[in-house]
Amino acid sequence: MRTLLKVIKIFLLSLLAILLLLVGAGLLFRAHRQHQVAQALAIHAPNGIDEAMYVRIGGINQWIQIRGQDRNNPVLLCLHGGPGGSWLGQTLLLSPWEEEFTVVQWDQRGTDKTLETTGASVADTMSVARMTQDGIEVSEFLRRHLHKEKILLLGFSWGSLLGVHMVKERPDLFFAYIGTGQISNMPKGMAVSYAYALEKARAAGDTKAVQLLQSIGPPPFDGIRKIGAYFQTLGKYECESDRDAPGGVLFAPNLSLWDIFNLFRGFMQVPTFRIYNEMLSANLSSLGPDFQIPIFFFQGALDERAPAPLAKEYFDTIQAPHKEFVLFEGAGHFVAWSMSNKFLHELVARVRPFAVQSSPPGP
Repeated sequence: MRTLLKVIKIFLLSLLAILLLLVGAGLLFRAHRQHQVAQALAIHAPNGIDEAMYVRIGGINQWIQIRGQDRNNPVLLCLHGGPGGSWLGQTLLLSPWEEEFTVVQWDQRGTDKTLETTGASVADTMSVARMTQDGIEVSEFLRRHLHKEKILLLGFSWGSLLGVHMVKERPDLFFAYIGTGQISNMPKGMAVSYAYALEKARAAGDTKAVQLLQSIGPPPFDGIRKIGAYFQTLGKYECESDRDAPGGVLFAPNLSLWDIFNLFRGFMQVPTFRIYNEMLSANLSSLGPDFQIPIFFFQGALDERAPAPLAKEYFDTIQAPHKEFVLFEGAGHFVAWSMSNKFLHELVARVRPFAVQSSPPGP
């Protein structure tokens, strides 16, 4: 018996040693790749900008990253999806954008680095109204900090809901608005997406997915578990470009392992049913068709989370000084990532000309 216990002990210690070696090797490789990415991201331009900081927004400290090759370029504030879907990990992917724009990433309340400093209790303060005001405060800060008259606003998915509210409330802050993965009529869109996922699951013989969708029933959903199950199943049947959309979180030099933990915590655990219910019941047509600034929708033709036909239907009702609907064939919800270079080309050709600075704001 003693011999057997000794053998088991040696075996377990050997496994532990191997595990520690693998973890150590993995951490060393991650540090090496982070160093390489950091070198690739280094901004050496004499008029460039590379800043990251906490700013007091909405009564709490919120994280803002500002990067660009030329401070004279238009400022592009990106509103990430989710709630909780920080874009900080995509900094390398979007670095070509920094040649034409000063790109700002903002971790909204309940998200990644902002969540890190506030804790999960901030979930109770998350609402469309509160986070719209947060976004307006961020925009005002950027105008002062970067000495800009106005900025450009890009809203993705959940961020497109905030974006429309922001430009409706404070059009004076923005040259133009760009929506991608644009939310329009969410109850109608979810019904379409649910039917699509169920059809795809049946065609694939995915009995487990079919049973799951049937068990939660069609939208609207009455709990966050059902919402999570719906999005998880829909994700399995999104277009190839969405499934293969580049990552980069693991080797991002601006994210620690604790940041990565908070990223997933903020995306999967912190948002409450209240905020999801607000998003999933939204119908932006209720805000009225009139916009005082140019409006652009950059939509993936194969988007199943925010179906392009519904985005176009909403777009057609909009009255604005200028508007354009740009359809990206072969792309889905994450077109800003999967076709980032083409997306940038359209931003430069269609939107950038509207960002003409006349005079900086006062102190």
